[in-house]
Amino acid sequence: MTDYMLHGTTLTLVWFAVVNVAAAGAVAWIARRVARVESPSFWFALRMLPAISAALFAIAVFVPSYSRYEPLESSEGFNVTLTLCASAVLAMCLSAAIRAARAWSRAAARVTMWMQSAQPLGLTCGAMPAYVVDADAPVMALAGVFRPRLLVSRTLVGAFTHEELSASLAHEVGHRRSWDNLKRLVMCGAPDALLFAPAGRFIEQRWASAAERAADRMDGDDSPSARCALASALVKVARLRSLQPTAGEPISTLIGGGEIASRVERLLDDAPAVDRCRSWWPAALACVAAVAVLAASYGPILREVHAITETLVRTVP
Repeated sequence: MTDYMLHGTTLTLVWFAVVNVAAAGAVAWIARRVARVESPSFWFALRMLPAISAALFAIAVFVPSYSRYEPLESSEGFNVTLTLCASAVLAMCLSAAIRAARAWSRAAARVTMWMQSAQPLGLTCGAMPAYVVDADAPVMALAGVFRPRLLVSRTLVGAFTHEELSASLAHEVGHRRSWDNLKRLVMCGAPDALLFAPAGRFIEQRWASAAERAADRMDGDDSPSARCALASALVKVARLRSLQPTAGEPISTLIGGGEIASRVERLLDDAPAVDRCRSWWPAALACVAAVAVLAASYGPILREVHAITETLVRTVP
């Protein structure tokens, strides 16, 4: 029974690697061809696709296939290549977990340092507490995931007008409502081949830019005065060279996504915002159809996966 479980675990990790690498390659190919997409949800889904698809395949397809068709008494021996592949997957998962833990630790250290001099800001920011802090560099940040806090350095409080400060705080509230800090941390800890590929960094940058543009909508306030105030705040923060957290930290800042010039131009553009919600309906219908097809062919898929696995075990040294 022990050999059966160890063999099954090894093959599960191998299938995770195969699907992960294949999905990462497809994602890298797609990302460069849809670079102009401005939906943060799209880029987040694309970034998470390799890890999620590999995990779903391993758990929902290979494990049932193995338990249904692999005899308990079978013993296929020790396979060096497959074992090394499984070990590499474990190392990749451990590396991703360490990366996320370090990002969380760096963010916690920053917040602890800032909170030593924190004083209440005295402005309403939804349900979140807001503080004025002393910082070496100008900063306006939404820090934390489940109990986020808004932190503004005294330098920025003094540099902003009341309208600019209110618009900037509304921008950070937008990050909070979209759970952007959690998404940033999840992408940082995603165990996939994109961790080591330029495409992963490209997708994360596109997500960050799209998330900043979405937060620029300022909690639904799209009036010309509010947009002008936020544009002015962005220019001031860019000139002051505000502090920027490193990749993966669950901290959202006012200019975290870069592309200040394009964001300012968009904020000052009087053209109405385009409603892109309808563009999701074809994709949603396609997903429903795909799920229905998979459900109907689930049994044959399990048999085929087991047959492929047996061929893999026999041919790989």
